Amino acid sequence: MLFFPVYAILDRQMEIIHNFAVFEGGDGSGTTSQLMLLKERFKSIQKPVFFPTFEPTEGQIGKLIRAALKKEITIKPQTMAMLFAADRNEHLYGQDGLLAHADRGELVVSDRYVLSSLVYQSIECGDELPKMLNSGFPAPELLLFFDIDPEIALSRLKGRSSLEIYEYRDFQVKVREKYRALLGIYRGAGVRAAVIDASKTEQEVSDQVWSELSKMPILK
Repeated sequence: MLFFPVYAILDRQMEIIHNFAVFEGGDGSGTTSQLMLLKERFKSIQKPVFFPTFEPTEGQIGKLIRAALKKEITIKPQTMAMLFAADRNEHLYGQDGLLAHADRGELVVSDRYVLSSLVYQSIECGDELPKMLNSGFPAPELLLFFDIDPEIALSRLKGRSSLEIYEYRDFQVKVREKYRALLGIYRGAGVRAAVIDASKTEQEVSDQVWSELSKMPILK
């Protein structure tokens, strides 16, 4: 059972980063593929400048997280929560971080952001630590949740030589439930959030994504 009061960070209007959109969803939901498709679409669009990005990042902290996700090293859940927050802080505020790009009038789209930590890390180490670690981060202007049955999502991963630490059914069922529960709270806090039916074909999902993105002021 989800205990909403711990998400006091979402019980008020949030600071919004304009020109910033985020893709969220469980493993196998297609967020990474859609970010690449969006990058291709923007090659034929003159304005605005498009800056695609992702978490974990390619920085040193992000590389450490990815090593843990791939089971190359073992890290305590609480440590993972702290590492994700540290990587996010650099991603947002570091040299030439995503905030700088958004402030320059570029469209920034990130594959995962704060909501991923409030979902994934809270399942492993409880709600309080992820809430505390992420309470100071501003929200995106647009949040797109790629919703898909975990069975379908995980079937897309069968071709991989090995799965990451979160890529199993029971965990992904909890991930979907948590995302669905928190989405409404984000909306109540002033974030425009939309659900993408990620079970559709790649092109149909791409069309849904573009339909929502095109409503952003920067693209009008």
